Amino acid sequence: MAGLIKAGSILLLFCVTASMVLSGCERRPEDMVFVPAGEFTMGSSLGEEDERPERRLHLKGFWIDRFEVTEAMYKRFVKETRHPEPPHWTVYGYPKDEEDHPVVFVSLKDAQAYCEWAGKRLPTEEEWEKAARGTDGRLYPWGNEFSQERANTSLSGIVGTTPVGTYEEGESPYGAHDMAGNVWEWTDSDYDEHTKVVRGGSWGLTHRFARTFFRVGYPTETRINNLGFRCAKDE
Repeated sequence: MAGLIKAGSILLLFCVTASMVLSGCERRPEDMVFVPAGEFTMGSSLGEEDERPERRLHLKGFWIDRFEVTEAMYKRFVKETRHPEPPHWTVYGYPKDEEDHPVVFVSLKDAQAYCEWAGKRLPTEEEWEKAARGTDGRLYPWGNEFSQERANTSLSGIVGTTPVGTYEEGESPYGAHDMAGNVWEWTDSDYDEHTKVVRGGSWGLTHRFARTFFRVGYPTETRINNLGFRCAKDE
């Protein structure tokens, strides 16, 4: 009995400690990282016109996927919901040898459907940028100097996606991987009335596109071989 009381006290202490950080003793969402509430620098005076001005924004705390959604994860979603397969599966078959690579050829609606099925949502571009660069306004998830050893861009010479999490030293301040290079990622923010913001650059483009503040708009039905996504979740 004494042992049970002691164990219960330890659990209670853990919950109290966790509540200081996570606002309650909640189970950490699987393969997600937490981005605390607070201010961060968004945009850059070095960027394009649509990336200016550099400003400080305050966001509520949120969770974001540690990795981009993979082919294997998307396959489970397709199997359980009978959602249409990505077109490259239909033509070439499911890429079993790349099941740990990010899923590609997914439209905005495909990405939204997956996130909803997973009990999550797409991040806003503000959330995406904070998760990628932290609070110190860095140019890349790891700092201000580009390194081709930390991201899959055209400078890597790979010409294609890599397994998620390959570049461990390229993670963001919160522990999110591949937020520079590998694949562009959908966000739930409008670029204009016809397109949505995508972020992060890709394997087919130089490091200039992989900067944390770089933004571009894609039509919502876009399905290409360097565009994927990750999900977010409210605190």
